[in-house]
Amino acid sequence: MSADAGYLQAQRVPIEEMVKLHSVLVRRIAYHLMARLPSSVEVGDLIQSGMVGLIEAARNYSPARTASFETYAGIRIRGAMLDELRKSDWTPRSVHRKFREVCEAIREVEAETGGDAEDAAVAKRLGISIDDYHSVLADASSCRVLSLSGSSDDGLDALDVADERDPGPAAIFDDTRQRAALVESIAQLPEREQLVMSLYYEQELNLKEIGEVLGVSESRVCQIHGQALVRLRSRLRDWRGK
Repeated sequence: MSADAGYLQAQRVPIEEMVKLHSVLVRRIAYHLMARLPSSVEVGDLIQSGMVGLIEAARNYSPARTASFETYAGIRIRGAMLDELRKSDWTPRSVHRKFREVCEAIREVEAETGGDAEDAAVAKRLGISIDDYHSVLADASSCRVLSLSGSSDDGLDALDVADERDPGPAAIFDDTRQRAALVESIAQLPEREQLVMSLYYEQELNLKEIGEVLGVSESRVCQIHGQALVRLRSRLRDWRGK
């Protein structure tokens, strides 16, 4: 469906029909999120919460918005799913603690070397084996889905997706700064990490498909993705002061 078609439908089609037309979007987003979530999460629960987000989007969308309905609905659907995941609190506290420790270690190594922190250097700083370090990255790749797409309690505001419900001038300015900081940080990632982020978030390939593109295993893609996330977290910590 084109952006123009979505725009016209938002003007002319009843809410019930809008929801029916875009229900496939809910399933697509749900299965995309499932690729980086533990097996304990049920896709049916994501779809159910996503449908609630779609209904709210259909009710609240205004044709005066610059974004197409599909773009707007995608944000609301994903937000509803992530809200449900936060309520279930499936990520162990130890994963969050280790994630913060890795972020700080990367920050320290890069401050000392002036370049990208290598896996071996970060693992050495943490006093763990390279295999244990890669396990932490795999966990980070799963748990940071929440901070990449919604609010969190550990300072990852720059990775949040803004709620488009009539933001005021201050909110628009703040969101613009956030996005600019994120874009700049992604552009400074090592080439392979940039590619994984692009394939995953822009092209919406799953980890297995990205592995086929790069010629590496799915687990290695998970590690690269996790490395990109913790590197972004460490570099974006002070974005508000820039």
